[in-house]
Amino acid sequence: MDTTSSIFGILYTFSSSLLYPVVIILLLLVVFSLMLIGEFLSEYAKRNRDVSNLQKCCDDVRTGVGKNDLESAAGSLRNLEQNFMVRNFAQDSAKHLEKNMIPSIEWLAQEYEIRMAKRLEQTRIVATISPMLGLMGTLIPLGPALIGLSSGDIGQLAENLMIAFATTVVGLFAGTIGYVLTQVRKRWYWQDMADIDYILDTLEVEK
Repeated sequence: MDTTSSIFGILYTFSSSLLYPVVIILLLLVVFSLMLIGEFLSEYAKRNRDVSNLQKCCDDVRTGVGKNDLESAAGSLRNLEQNFMVRNFAQDSAKHLEKNMIPSIEWLAQEYEIRMAKRLEQTRIVATISPMLGLMGTLIPLGPALIGLSSGDIGQLAENLMIAFATTVVGLFAGTIGYVLTQVRKRWYWQDMADIDYILDTLEVEK
């Protein structure tokens, strides 16, 4: 019985000691999620997809590559006016094209795909971790709250329940932001990768 009580005591002490780290991390996640909203709005302002411009530039690139006029093809890539990810890819591809390093452009496209995945990881982690920490912040104070209830200490009960409800709300708030930003960005980057694949097809890069 003493051994069992010691084990339960260790578990209770360990779980109780996690409350402050959980609360601190939750607050940091809320601040980070608000920063992500600002970054998201800035990225949205830079998005300007022009299908006709993409087709025209790719036609000019195809003509230049067909005539082995790589300087002209690179210039056409630099005239691309698209979303900033696609535009940056076109600018970097133009440098490789001028050096007649067309196969390396496929590697460059993979680098941009990894870069997009990295940006998605930030919001995906917030969307996943925040509700988990919110649940931890909800369950941890319930132990002291039940102790307060059993001893008739209504103040301790109310304080711990307030912490439990607050951490739940904070965790769901940050998680909702992360989820929404992840879904919207995922759609954006699918479209960007489709445009990048179209440029690769124009350059006739084997994939």
